[in-house]
Amino acid sequence: MYIFKYILKRIGLMILTFAILMTICFVLVKLLPTTPLEQLGKDVELILRRRVALHQMYINEAGEYVATPILEQYVYFLYYAFQGDFGVGETIYRMQNVWDVFAQKLPYTVAVNLYSIIISIPVGLGLGIIAAIKKNKWPDHVISVGIMVFVSVPSFIYGFLVQYLFCFVLQWFPATMDATQGPFSWVGFYSMIPAVLCLAFGSIAGFARYSRAELTEVLTSDYMLLARTKGLTRGQATLRHALRNAMVPIFPMILGEFVAIMSGSLILEQMFSIPGVGQLYVQSITATYPDYNFFMLLSGFYMLLGLTANIVIDISYGIIDPRIRMGAK
Repeated sequence: MYIFKYILKRIGLMILTFAILMTICFVLVKLLPTTPLEQLGKDVELILRRRVALHQMYINEAGEYVATPILEQYVYFLYYAFQGDFGVGETIYRMQNVWDVFAQKLPYTVAVNLYSIIISIPVGLGLGIIAAIKKNKWPDHVISVGIMVFVSVPSFIYGFLVQYLFCFVLQWFPATMDATQGPFSWVGFYSMIPAVLCLAFGSIAGFARYSRAELTEVLTSDYMLLARTKGLTRGQATLRHALRNAMVPIFPMILGEFVAIMSGSLILEQMFSIPGVGQLYVQSITATYPDYNFFMLLSGFYMLLGLTANIVIDISYGIIDPRIRMGAK
């Protein structure tokens, strides 16, 4: 009962937070000193008519297109957004439906992040377990130094190093992705490996750091000494008791990573020419005239993913460990 009330409360707070952030994004992007619409080239009349149809503009008595007040535009934006109509591209992918372009780009972002998570979970947990079991020995020191390096360095730095070493010096992989056969084909996977490695480095370091810290603490617990005195070997006690208890704080983090696999990497998708939503987001912002239709859809997408991941992580604690009662006084 407590957890049910807690879930409803968290969902309500998530919706409120999401609404506030979306309102702020909409108002701020509308206040930008952007390039006049007349300078965008062809299709200007179609764009203007589309804006009138979505009540973003109206035609005054002189026959001129005039922007409606921002808050009124926001009301109309929400009205059509709930119907799945986010408008059309005005600067990038001009006159193409925003949602259709987003749906075409999404599988590439899902693929690159899914591949990186599949690699990083076993490797990261394995390194953390080795470091905990070999605490204060040379394997622990080597792994700990590597963890600090990979946690401290941004992923786009790995991108430059991976491109130089594996793509230009060794020439094992192409420098950019080949998207001709789709993201889940062998060609797409092979050409995506450099970007996958760059994304996986940070996740591997995070999993290894947390698993080492938790397992080190568990291995020094009293019940581990009791398990050894009952005749269990070190390996048996570690597998049957230590790992299970150490996974309580680590498993929610893994769930959060799975929920957030679609968030992608904005910079890495641009570096490796992966046609995902991350690259689309960067293009919508850096264009001469920011395409606010794409910006609003993608901003809402990323914010919703982040908020959902936080809720899933919090709720999973109570599911994994029955001793935790979320929302109980």
